[in-house]
Formats: sequence, C-alpha cells, structure tokens
Amino acid sequence: MPSRDFSLHGAIDLGARQAATRKQQERRAQAAAAPAGAGGAAGQYVVDVTDETFNAEVVERSQSVPVLVDFWAEWCGPCKQLGPILEKLAAEAAGAWVLAKVDIDANPQLAAYMQQMGVRGIPFVAAVVAGQLLPFLNGAAPEPQVREAIGQLFDALRKEGILPDAPQGEQPGAAGEVGAAPAADPVYAAAEDALQRGDLPAAKSAFERILADDPRDAQAKQGLALVELSLRVGTLDAGAVEDADAKPGDVRAQISAADVEMVSGRIDAAFDRLLAAVRGSAGDDRDAARKHLLSLFELLPPDDPRVGRARRALQSALF
Repeated sequence: MPSRDFSLHGAIDLGARQAATRKQQERRAQAAAAPAGAGGAAGQYVVDVTDETFNAEVVERSQSVPVLVDFWAEWCGPCKQLGPILEKLAAEAAGAWVLAKVDIDANPQLAAYMQQMGVRGIPFVAAVVAGQLLPFLNGAAPEPQVREAIGQLFDALRKEGILPDAPQGEQPGAAGEVGAAPAADPVYAAAEDALQRGDLPAAKSAFERILADDPRDAQAKQGLALVELSLRVGTLDAGAVEDADAKPGDVRAQISAADVEMVSGRIDAAFDRLLAAVRGSAGDDRDAARKHLLSLFELLPPDDPRVGRARRALQSALF
C-alpha cells in the first residue's frame, strides 16, 4: 500500500528553493514566458517539469491551483502503473488540480531535492499548495485507492481553509470537483469499497472473485498483485534487504527482500535476487522463489522489457 503522509503541519516551504540563486530566477522568468504545458506534456492538465521550469510550473502555479508532482523514471515499473492513473484523474478533475511529472533521471537537481526530503524510492507524489510542499504518496496502488487518497488530501486542505469548500449540491463525479469519482463500475465496486475502508484482505477477496469470473482481467490481476504486495510489505521491517544480503541461502529472506525492492522501484534488483534464489536452491525452496518471481511479473505490463529479460533468465535457470 502506498504510504499517505499529507499532514499539513509537515509542509515544506518551497520559497527558499524558488529564490535560491539568481540563475534559478532567470530560468524561472524564461519558463514563465513559455506557454503552459510546453515541454511535451500529455494533456491539458498534465505538464512535464524540469529543473529549470519547476518554479514556474509548480511553485508559482500552486498559488492559484493545487499541483500534484509525480516523481518517476523510465526504469520504474510501478511508476508506469501509477502515472496513467494520475493522468486520468487529472483529466477528470478538469483543472481543479494539475499534474506535474518529473523524470528524476533527466532532472538531477529535483532528484537530489527529493532525496533531501528523505524519499528513497519512486514512484513518489508530492502535493504543492500555495508554495507549500506536502509529501503525499509513496508507491503505486490501484486506481480506486489513488482516487480515495486524492479525495482525502483535498478534504484535509478544505478543513484547514486552504481550499474553498466544494459547491453546495455538487454531486460526486461532477466536472471540476477535486478527487471526485464517477459512478463505480459494479464489477469493481466491492474492491473499491474495501480499498476506501482500508480493508486490504477484503479488497484481495474482491479481486479474486473478479478473476474467478474472468481470469484474463488485466486490471484485476494488477490490482490483486498490488494489494498482495502491500499486505506482505506491511508486515516487514526496514532491515529486510540487509537481512537477506547476510543470508544468501535463506530463500524466504530473499523473497521478503525482493518485495521491499519492488516497492522502492528497484525492479531489476528484485528480479535478479529471485533468479539467484532459483539457481541456488532446490525442491520446495526453488519452487517458492520461482512462483514468487512469477507473481511479481503481474505488477508490470506484460511487454515491459525487464519482464521479458527475467522470463528468459528464469527459463535458463530452470532448464
């Protein structure tokens, strides 16, 4: 489950960053003169942001409209799951909030800034409101869970008086309502309700029922895989990777460490760890490592090159 930390008392004032150096201010002025969304943004309410345009596109823009900042990278599988969900919800919000996307590989200053905030893995989403940065989401999740988290964020901002209240009588799903949800698909209603309650076991059961009816439902497969990963990682301690590194022959430890690496976006490391476990074990241990690796493949699109590479390596290891 992605962590949600949008306590308003933990907001970071971005004013210091905005005025850090004269060079940054000059770049900001140049970016402000460019059309909004310049830089390859996908959609009217989604903008690609760089080291040079962050102040103009995020900090200044946040004075008039909330901005969610999605820190991602091309190699990050969970980022490819979360990104399209955020873009869809930004389009539904129709300008009530804006999505800014930051490729950390192409923007080292922003990547370093993210690390200074104590963030060690992606995907990571921050909310910027009136120049204040709020850590928001850490990790990927199914669409209903992301939608709920955004709704909770903006509810909290309204309670603090930072955002105006939603218009009286406005129905859920109305254009422009922040975090609004369209009418739920009845097939996914039980899973969505469970996620909104924070009941992961119930969400798991709901996704399993969907797959029992249609084993090819890709959305349900991904939802189930993410929920199962969230359940497993929630029981692990922070030292799972170090413990596994100290016990290379302990397959159960390798499985736990691979889960932690997946959550932190270290996809290749997780796959390589389990491949090594398959090669170095036998019997039930080998089968456990193999099955767990296959379950992690469900977290990524089937055409992801890392999945293809790992599948070929698994075949070589087994045969």
